[in-house]
Amino acid sequence: MRVIAFLYILFLSCGYLAAQDTIEVRQLDTIRITAQRRLRDMGMQKTTLDSAGLRSDITGSLAQVLGQKSTIFIKSYGRATLSTASFRGTSPSHTQVTWNGMKINSPLLGMVDFSTIPSFFIDKADLYHGPSSVTVSSGGLGGAIALSTGTSDANGLSVNYIQGLGSFRTFDEFLRFSYKKDKWSSQTRFYYAYSKNDYQYINYRKKNFFYDDNGNITGYEFPVERNKNGGFADFHLLQDLQFKGTGKGTWNISAWYARTDRGIPLLNVDYKENSSVRNNQTDNSFRSVISWHRLGARDKLSARAGYMYTDMLYQYKRDLGNGQWANMVNSQSNVHTFFTQAEGEWYTDKWMFSANLSLNQHFVRTADNAVVSVEGQQALVGYEQARLELSVFSSVKYRPAERLGFTLNLRDDVYGENLTPLIPSFFAEYLLSKKGELVLKASVAKNFRYPTLNDLYFMPGGNPDLKPEEGRTYDAGISASHNGRKSGWNVNLAMFHSMIDNWILWLPTFKGFWSPVNVKQVKSYGIEIKGSLKLKPGREWRLEADGNFAWTRSLNLGDPVSWADQSIGKQLVYIPEFSSAITGRLGWRNWTLTYDWTYYSERYTTSSNQTHTRLGVLGPYFMNDLSLEKKLVFPWAVIHLKGIIRNLFNEEYESVLGRPMPGINYTLSVGIAPVFH
Repeated sequence: MRVIAFLYILFLSCGYLAAQDTIEVRQLDTIRITAQRRLRDMGMQKTTLDSAGLRSDITGSLAQVLGQKSTIFIKSYGRATLSTASFRGTSPSHTQVTWNGMKINSPLLGMVDFSTIPSFFIDKADLYHGPSSVTVSSGGLGGAIALSTGTSDANGLSVNYIQGLGSFRTFDEFLRFSYKKDKWSSQTRFYYAYSKNDYQYINYRKKNFFYDDNGNITGYEFPVERNKNGGFADFHLLQDLQFKGTGKGTWNISAWYARTDRGIPLLNVDYKENSSVRNNQTDNSFRSVISWHRLGARDKLSARAGYMYTDMLYQYKRDLGNGQWANMVNSQSNVHTFFTQAEGEWYTDKWMFSANLSLNQHFVRTADNAVVSVEGQQALVGYEQARLELSVFSSVKYRPAERLGFTLNLRDDVYGENLTPLIPSFFAEYLLSKKGELVLKASVAKNFRYPTLNDLYFMPGGNPDLKPEEGRTYDAGISASHNGRKSGWNVNLAMFHSMIDNWILWLPTFKGFWSPVNVKQVKSYGIEIKGSLKLKPGREWRLEADGNFAWTRSLNLGDPVSWADQSIGKQLVYIPEFSSAITGRLGWRNWTLTYDWTYYSERYTTSSNQTHTRLGVLGPYFMNDLSLEKKLVFPWAVIHLKGIIRNLFNEEYESVLGRPMPGINYTLSVGIAPVFH
């Protein structure tokens, strides 16, 4: 009953609303209403995050925004540490991610670390839930995320600079130059973040005992410790360029360089001194995409080509005590990816036909240079592989009546020398009432995700005989919205069910290393609710709220690995059954007060869902953030002053076992946008 009551309250009180952009002066984009827009997203479950929601916090990565603004669960080790997405109870590799049309999932691991993507660098994020992900890429057994960057629509020169100062000696800087004239426009963005990240926490995994004169234990206390080796420095540079060529064609060029240098924090059960070890990961990455598109009265043609390079170095060193350091791990991975895609669309008032062909060519080399053989020589632990991935997609959309629409998609993939079975998906929607835009939606899809290169070739442990994961997903939902002069709201409810066969799981072997096998069948089902509310109670007042709620059951239904396997029928590790987030804003003149609330239910750390020890389950927690912003308008500039209090009630919690998160902390930021006349 409590769950039903919670759903009912959230359904009535929340909905999606675009937030006020707190960093930059925005110019509304012009919108071209065509049959293409009416047909494109028929029947799909899709969430769109615009620049206003993405740029509310200078210190926020995309991981933080996704956790607050969507039903995706972000498994995070803390700021500037690994943050991965669980879409509808699936694993991180089941969420496919693209940037300006190019897939950016690691071909080694199959996932994306969202902590390495500054939210200020993303102009738009489209989240495709369940079957809808097939329109973006195969392999999105949970969903897909399409990220976009581009140039500004405002004519002339504009500059934005933001300086942030926060707890734990944290500094953030953002600088953007935009210029548009006639047929071309340019936008350049810089971002730099630095932090010691040495917050204090009470370590409940250790005890300091008190003794009497006879050596008997008389009591104990939990020690107060600092987050050790958690410092980081991130630098990003993004250049977008657009120009219109002859005819109706438009060219876009995007190039993104990033360097992250991050310490790997010690676990709270680690008794080593911070000065005796060096545990560090350095990433250098470069992504670039050049695209061309032409929009006609009844058709659209586009082509893209891209290149992606990643150099990741992980080092673990121990102090030998004589001033010298021993390389325990020196693992380096180099990835080169070449990408190309061609796409065409043709549409009428009732029909839309589209097709595309995309190709990714990966060249990978990974090795641990610190491994030494028994003979004292350097041993090769790693692999060097190349793989071609080809995907063909076609779609037919049909709206026989104004209220009714259907979509049929077909996709087929080739990876290496293997061909996946045909990947079909079907979508339908029906407009129940024009008043309130009450729409029923339903979809079904079959999907495949082929093994990553690490799954197949990692040394030691890779398994070249792995089968691709096969998923079948169904969802149905209803949406409604209203936009008035003084009020507006919308709400979306979706129910989903999926079965995934041949789930790839890494398990320990008797030889002392881990190896992936196809052992699991996973059943995932649940409910997603998104909504928002917008009110204008007075001439100078604004009241806004948006929120989401998810109930997710993700169960292991595979065969027992051994007679002692107690994981069958249990919730997958680190997947919360309940999660929710609500954001409320109160605006008056140039003041904005924002309150963010986030909730996650307990998460199990063992596949058997053991709860009799504190190591088997992570307790539920509520997160509360509060911010206040003031906009100052001068003839020569617009200035934003903003203060944020995170973890307002100093909650003690862990998102991942052994990784305590920071208590109450603060950020102050100043943003300035000069006015050029």
